[in-house]
Amino acid sequence: MTTVALARLCVEARVRPERRVWDDWAADVAPVILDIPGIGSVERRLEVTGVSFPLVSYRWTYRFLADGTVITSDSTRRFRNRDETESSLVASGYRVLDVREAPDRPGREFVFIAERTT
Repeated sequence: MTTVALARLCVEARVRPERRVWDDWAADVAPVILDIPGIGSVERRLEVTGVSFPLVSYRWTYRFLADGTVITSDSTRRFRNRDETESSLVASGYRVLDVREAPDRPGREFVFIAERTT
């Protein structure tokens, strides 16, 4: 008897590039104050530091209000459209079975259901 193991994969593409979410990030520059149990109040800011599509760079800055400590986190995200993501899955040995909306974020994300072909 031959046993066949099917490997399924669910991939969430967090942001659709056509939405240009980084424009929303750049427009919303007001700090947010978070109350972190055991830490205290923390001010959080997001700044878009560069757009060279498909790459978008941004910085999170956290200021701990109790003592003024500042921590920054710089990131760059590559935005892929649906075709690019599907091509990457196929090149990695998967067959795309379905592409859906994220149920809690319609129009914002893709959810890919894929199955291993090898």
